Amino acid sequence: MPSLDLTDKSAVYAWALEIKRKKLQAEGVASKLRTRLLEEFSPKLHCLFEPHPYKVAWSGRDAGKSWAYSMAILQLGLERPLRIVGLRETMRSLEDSVHKLLGDQVKRLGLEAHYTVYQSEIRGKNGTEIFYAGLRNNAIGIKSMEGCDIFWVEEAQTVSKESWETLIPTVRKPGAELWCTLNPRYAEDDSYRRWITHPPAGAKVVEMSWRDNKYQTQAMAEKRAHLKNTDPDMYDHVYEGATQSTVQDAVYKAQIQYAEKNGHFCNVGYDARLPVNTYWDLGYGDMVSVWFAQTVAFEHRLIDYYENHHQEINHYLQVMQGLGYVYGTCVFPWDGGAKHVSTGKSTADIVRSRGFNVRVLRQGPAAMEIENLRTIFPQMYFDAKKCAEGIAHLRKYQWGPPSANGVLKREPLHDENSHAARSLGTLATDVKNPTPAGRAPTNTSAPRQNHGSMGWAR
Repeated sequence: MPSLDLTDKSAVYAWALEIKRKKLQAEGVASKLRTRLLEEFSPKLHCLFEPHPYKVAWSGRDAGKSWAYSMAILQLGLERPLRIVGLRETMRSLEDSVHKLLGDQVKRLGLEAHYTVYQSEIRGKNGTEIFYAGLRNNAIGIKSMEGCDIFWVEEAQTVSKESWETLIPTVRKPGAELWCTLNPRYAEDDSYRRWITHPPAGAKVVEMSWRDNKYQTQAMAEKRAHLKNTDPDMYDHVYEGATQSTVQDAVYKAQIQYAEKNGHFCNVGYDARLPVNTYWDLGYGDMVSVWFAQTVAFEHRLIDYYENHHQEINHYLQVMQGLGYVYGTCVFPWDGGAKHVSTGKSTADIVRSRGFNVRVLRQGPAAMEIENLRTIFPQMYFDAKKCAEGIAHLRKYQWGPPSANGVLKREPLHDENSHAARSLGTLATDVKNPTPAGRAPTNTSAPRQNHGSMGWAR
């Protein structure tokens, strides 16, 4: 654009008229587009054009949530200059973002005269700006977004509690909104509990399904029909938005499904008349997991769960004392009795010296631990709220992949989900094959396989 001579009144006047013409043109396009979208969208999504601090749409696949959100964002960005950020928990590259979806919608809606799609962002002629970022390990970047008007979190079911706790306080500009689209995974996921089970005040939460999507294709319908005929449970999860019991190859899949069906994930209160035993899986660089249980006859009540890592043993004992329970015995797997080279003391020694009763189990194969837990799982009741994190890990505790030549090893995968399962296995082993209190394990010299250094036991 040539430079404007401010002394030339006619040129300034012509420039002002052109700006006004373009503004009126954009307003006309925005108004027509809003009318069109209100006609095309399910009435459930008309809330996208209303002021709400949180807008959440959840469903299975094929509901058209992302399509609707992307069109609404482009329409609102036409009406006035907005700063919009598209977010995901993990964004390794721009391909993980909604950039391509938004760029395609600019073309499909005929908005090329109003938006320019660049390699990594979209800019409106009126000053609207759309960019993208990942949430995980990006606290500084998230906090710098406080001037944004709309925060769209796509695939919100994968967002961690830590990421939400960093993002939500950043949405503080007057009138700013947090938009979420999610396909539920597990009932214990933080995102599911945060937005669906217990949404915050002022949130507009809508449940959708493929029936609300007016942009259906025949291919989409055929895929749904095939999955419904071949795997009804998976169909309910994938297309109807039902939470999933477990991962596909979960070690305790049948047991968790039994617990769900029979109401064993429920409200389990603490009985002050009974002692609370704790059951451990140990590590330092790895996770330390602790289940808190009370036993009544043959019924095992899991009233609480705690996990952490890179903490000294005193940290966990302080957490225990802060919960206010009356404790019975701290039960450790066999490596709880392993003496640390530098101190000559084991974790069990340290805990016992703090005044707790201690029991260390004998070493045994993982297969026996799994079989023990499967056997007593029907006798277990879990507090759905306090044990949510532990239950979520149990759902995802799975068999490891086959070997390079395709042979199934049937060994559980060691990952962030294994620690909760192993500590619950400690309970099962204690019930099925108890070791007298205070007795040392059979082998106290070798480190436990696949677990972190015991350098914390001091």
